[in-house]
Amino acid sequence: MRVAIAGAGAVGRSIALELLENKHQVMLIERDLSHIEPESVEQAEWVHADACELASLEEAGLESCDVVIAATGDDKVNLVVSLLAKTEFAVRRVVARVNDPRNEWLFGENWGVDVAVSTPRLLAALVEEAVAVGDLVRLMTFRQGQANLVEVTLPADTPLAGKPVRSLTLPVDSALVVVLRGGRVIVPQADDALEPGDELLFVATSAVEEEIRKALGY
Repeated sequence: MRVAIAGAGAVGRSIALELLENKHQVMLIERDLSHIEPESVEQAEWVHADACELASLEEAGLESCDVVIAATGDDKVNLVVSLLAKTEFAVRRVVARVNDPRNEWLFGENWGVDVAVSTPRLLAALVEEAVAVGDLVRLMTFRQGQANLVEVTLPADTPLAGKPVRSLTLPVDSALVVVLRGGRVIVPQADDALEPGDELLFVATSAVEEEIRKALGY
């Protein structure tokens, strides 16, 4: 997979290193010459350009990318990059970094964003997930489908203990996608029994989250 990253600061370089480790092709686009450090991510293609300029993106060959990540520290720049990537170059997947949570409402399909990543919100969700047992915690929102990744940890007194997955009556527009149990990742099958302490990950729309709670006995 070919991935373009707009912004070669600490965040952009870290993402690039992770993607390269997973055998993807990475192009880093950076307008600030002082941030051009090819030795820091040697396997990446480095482009000195303004990712908000259409001509620069054309020259960089953005149309050949499967994914564009807008990872600069400026929300306005990330929105412009996302919109250009989606509307001008028909990039299949656009991921954008949200620096200020107050701007999160902008990062949707109208600006070409498929997935918005808000670090403050993500950290808050992870903290909540670490301490919340028996309640749904929203971990991530998938903008393109208007669905969320939500998690619940079954408490010791869960009424679902020992019951098979098929006993869960889930609403339409929701799905149990994985069960985390200790160090195991379990793709749930209908006859698999649920246990206290299981972490259940669902993909669901916001409208049915309350119905999922009821299905879990809360």
